Amino acid sequence: MAPPGPGPALSELYGRAQARVVALVTSLDAEQVEAPVPACPGWSVRDVVAHMTAVSEDVLDGRLSGPPTEEQTGAQVARFRGRPLPEVLARWEELGPRLGEAIDAFAVWPAVLDVATHEHDIRGAVGRPGARDNEVVWLGSDRLLTWLRPRVVLRVVVEDETYGLGLEEGEPIELRTGRFEALRWRMGRRSRAQLAGLDWIGDPSPVLDHLSVFGPSPVDITE
Repeated sequence: MAPPGPGPALSELYGRAQARVVALVTSLDAEQVEAPVPACPGWSVRDVVAHMTAVSEDVLDGRLSGPPTEEQTGAQVARFRGRPLPEVLARWEELGPRLGEAIDAFAVWPAVLDVATHEHDIRGAVGRPGARDNEVVWLGSDRLLTWLRPRVVLRVVVEDETYGLGLEEGEPIELRTGRFEALRWRMGRRSRAQLAGLDWIGDPSPVLDHLSVFGPSPVDITE
C-alpha cells in the first residue's frame, strides 16, 4: 500500500515509472521488443516506447497541449521507426528532467497517467506483471476516480477508501474494485464486457459507457 500523506512530486512519479519501463524494456530480447501490445492495438512494445519518447518531445516543443489524436500518435510512432531501441530509450531519458520540470510547473497529471498506463501495457504484453502497489498506481487511481462524474449515485470501494460519486440522491450503484484495476479500467484497458463483469451491487448498465477516459477496449485484456 502506498504511504499516507500528500505523496511525491508528479515529476518523481513520472521519473520512477520511466525508470521501471527503461529497465524492463532493456531486459527484453529482440522478439519481446517486437511483441504486440493488446492494450494498444497495432503497436509493438517498441512502438509504445516510441510514443512515450515522442510525447516528451512534443510537449517540450509546444506541439502538444492535450491528449494526442490518433493521427498524432501514428506520427509519433513513425518518427522513431527504424532507429535502434537503445537510442530511443536514451532520447526519452535525456528529455526526462526537462519534462519533469514542466510536469511540476503545470501539474500535468495526464503525462504521469500516460507513462503509468503504458508501463502496465508493456508488462502485460511480455508477461512481466509487477509494480501494481506503488505510489503512481495509488495516487493515479485516486485522481482518476475523483474525476469520474457519473449521472447516477455511484459508490466505488477500493482497498483504503470509498468514493461517493455522481448524484447525491437516488438508489446507489456500488462497485468493489482495487486501485490497480481502477487505474486500468479508467484508462480504457478493459472491454465493456469486462466492465460489466466487475463486482457490482446493483445494475451497472447506466454507468458502463461512462467509466473509461479512453475506450473501453475493443477486446478483453487479461493481465
